[in-house]
Amino acid sequence: MGTGKRGLITAAVTVVCAVTVLAAPGTAFAAPTPKPTATANPTAASPTPTNSPTLPPNKDLEAVRKKLDKLYHDAAVATDEYNAAQDKAQKQSAAIVELAKKIVEGQKKLDELKDRAGAAARAQYRTGGLPPTAQLMLSDDPQQFLDGAGRVLQGQRATKGLIGEMTRTQQDLQRYAADASDRWDELEANRRTKAAAKKKIKQQIAAAEKLQSQLEKKEKERLAELEREAAYQAQTAWLDSGILKEINGKASKQGKQAVEFATAQIGKPYVWGAEGPESYDCSGLTSQAWAKAGRPIPRTSQEQWKQLKHVDIKDMRPGDLIIYFDDASHVAMYVGDGAIIHAPRPGRTVTLAGAGEMPILGIVRPDA
Repeated sequence: MGTGKRGLITAAVTVVCAVTVLAAPGTAFAAPTPKPTATANPTAASPTPTNSPTLPPNKDLEAVRKKLDKLYHDAAVATDEYNAAQDKAQKQSAAIVELAKKIVEGQKKLDELKDRAGAAARAQYRTGGLPPTAQLMLSDDPQQFLDGAGRVLQGQRATKGLIGEMTRTQQDLQRYAADASDRWDELEANRRTKAAAKKKIKQQIAAAEKLQSQLEKKEKERLAELEREAAYQAQTAWLDSGILKEINGKASKQGKQAVEFATAQIGKPYVWGAEGPESYDCSGLTSQAWAKAGRPIPRTSQEQWKQLKHVDIKDMRPGDLIIYFDDASHVAMYVGDGAIIHAPRPGRTVTLAGAGEMPILGIVRPDA
């Protein structure tokens, strides 16, 4: 950035404008809005599987189901990367704007100091260019000499202070410019991360949709049945462990508020990168629910896992968050009776489900 007034102000304005462009979130990949499914029994939180007499179990379809799970899981991981980069970019954008404001304010201050220094130089010129001390020595009036000595001392101190303040202001401007440059580099890096994550998300979702589009109607129905069966079996195994007998925690006041908010979102579509009010991804739903309850939490499921307090599963209470999979790529809100509310994946809506339908990594509590 330039050292002159015009250069600094122009740079500051450019920074603010550029930040506005770079900070704009990417266009969401809108998944088709499916019809909301009927709410299951919260205790089992999974529908009882039905057997099709005309379609026997199909190993190929089971392989398709597992392939779809992997594709959507990879999309969820990329979504977390996208959300993390977006969150960092917003913070860096705000920091650059603040630095730009400081640069403008610092330049104004420096201009004022230069005006004061110029006024002092002009005053000295009007006295013939003689230093104040020399003028004082030429005085024939003793009292004037004594009075003048005090003024000279004050003037010397003021001049020294003025020079020191100008130096500090110039150093501040240089530091602000360097900080803004560093923040800009970080913003650019996060922009690239967002773009790469966005590309991967679209690729994974497109691959999943292509795979599903190749199925016949009866195969799609059988695939949906296999998905329900897998969820039911996982939830049943979790409940059969007796874990629900140990979980009897009561929701806190904020926890109740978070659950009420999440419940009100049921039926809204999953859209990656979305955090309401019309659509959500998994961590967008949980972070917004707790924000509405007055407790802001990290935006992504991975950061929620890293930063929030961990609690034992037997101490779980409504409002707590369940983190899923070894890479913490999915999060849901526990609402009691072995059930969760979550935004599952593209093509689905915010729904009530069984807490044990996916591999649980651990439990975190926002209102520790």
